[in-house]
Amino acid sequence: MCSVMRKIKPVQRALAVFLRTNTEGSSYAAAENRRSCPGVTTGIHPLRAASRSYSSRMALTEGLLFRQLFELESSTYTYLLADTDTREAILIDPVLETIDRDLKLIHELGLNLNVAVNTHCHADHITSTGLMKKRLVGLKSAISKHSGASADIFLSEGDKIPFGKHYLTVRETPGHTDGCVSLVSADQSMAFTGDCLLIRGCGRTDFQQGCAKRLYQSVHEKIFSLPDQCLVFPAHDYHGQTMSTVGEERKFNPRLTKSRDEFVNIMNNLNLPKPKKIDISVPANLVCGVHQV
Repeated sequence: MCSVMRKIKPVQRALAVFLRTNTEGSSYAAAENRRSCPGVTTGIHPLRAASRSYSSRMALTEGLLFRQLFELESSTYTYLLADTDTREAILIDPVLETIDRDLKLIHELGLNLNVAVNTHCHADHITSTGLMKKRLVGLKSAISKHSGASADIFLSEGDKIPFGKHYLTVRETPGHTDGCVSLVSADQSMAFTGDCLLIRGCGRTDFQQGCAKRLYQSVHEKIFSLPDQCLVFPAHDYHGQTMSTVGEERKFNPRLTKSRDEFVNIMNNLNLPKPKKIDISVPANLVCGVHQV
């Protein structure tokens, strides 16, 4: 799927950028030790509610509706983007447990969800993409062609995922898995980095074709090449942080500011426990999340 669309005019970016003090926002191990809502910086409303929770953040591009949503158990962020004129929308990394919340929000906002994208084949949760397709007529699923997973659309480097007059461009960022992609807005003001680049951390590289050298290369060539002010929205955060910037991560990320050899040594010695749901999540996500649902 490679749609050629005219570039949209960049507009003023948000002035507020959060400077984070955490020096290690890194691994699944943090989630293993967490039993409550992640800590939240003073003044920022927690992304937790009894039923439907989502962060309503001002869109950075004219005519763009943007919502950041959170799933508590796996600390997964789901992102909803839509064209405010056409109401066409896309959803990034939806989680099975929050399908009702997500569909309710889409209905309330009057959106037409065209594509649900997974940034990779997740190991810590089951995607809701397959079940969502059964509940929304015309919805298509998308994932990297290198993921080994089923989908309607297989993504490659440079592909564009359109929604109205907007689109996201695919950048292949393997290393956490072979099929990891990052999605960049047309004006390069936003990057959805999946598990490749986290806030002050990165995805682990010790399973699912993980390779520390490839991850290091992916981040430095495909993400750190973006403008400093580009906002980074990861697939997970375990410390209550909602976003970062390319400039912050290039300067403060405790792993990726090291040399490649130092980074590889760090990643090879993390000794993390495997994700609790890996044995059910990976097989399910290989078939679009509908395995034994």
